[in-house]
Amino acid sequence: MPASRSPNRGANAEPRSRSYWPLVAIGLAAVIAVSVAALPASMLTHFLPARVSAQDFSGSVWHGSAGKILVDAKDAGAIEWRLHPLALLGLTVAADLHWVKVGIVVDGSVSVDRRGFTAHEVTGSGPIDDLRDFGLAPGWHGSAALHLSELKGDLAKLSAAVGEVTVADIASAQVADGADLGSYELTLAPGAVDTEGNVAAQLVDTGGPLEVQALIRYTAKERTGTLSGTLRERQSAPAALRNQLDSLSQLRGRDAQGRIPADLEFRF
Repeated sequence: MPASRSPNRGANAEPRSRSYWPLVAIGLAAVIAVSVAALPASMLTHFLPARVSAQDFSGSVWHGSAGKILVDAKDAGAIEWRLHPLALLGLTVAADLHWVKVGIVVDGSVSVDRRGFTAHEVTGSGPIDDLRDFGLAPGWHGSAALHLSELKGDLAKLSAAVGEVTVADIASAQVADGADLGSYELTLAPGAVDTEGNVAAQLVDTGGPLEVQALIRYTAKERTGTLSGTLRERQSAPAALRNQLDSLSQLRGRDAQGRIPADLEFRF
């Protein structure tokens, strides 16, 4: 009789041992959460890239903030984060981020592992004047908004970017005597980033005095960008803008629809 019962006990042993694993996982998550919550936010300075530094920390590694971020010694605003401790079980750091630079506010969710980073639902807006520390030419004014459903890459290059960036009420003292140049939308479609990290995006106007249809390409290796497309004034265009486009058309000519070809190159 004992021999006949032992196989049943052996058959039940494995499911019982397996049933403990959810409890073990919950226990590990609890230990990680408590450990992370106890560490000061300033601990993150040990994991920042060489080009990045941070100051004015508050809170913990789990939920904290850095009041001043510097990238290549340039002001990159402030950031607040809230970690997802359970992601650490999969050797991934995941967090909700809130970034502020003067009047610009951006929110999103990001995860980082040994392969790089992935960000989702990155949304934000603010005046473009506050982007001058990132290379925006002086004298330009307006507002910008972005919604990126996906952003992937590593410290070397991007691997994916999907979404839209819109700018409105664009103006510059060097163009048409500072007149409002209208609003534009930059679209990053699936596949906009190739395997080398180069980016191609479509630029169109969304109304205003200037009709624009262009393709913007960014070459990662040379860190240069090009804009290729056409320009044409609308009836609402101010006289100063019409005069500048007429001067440009003397050099470039116009097609049958009155559009002027445009080719610009810029460096980041």
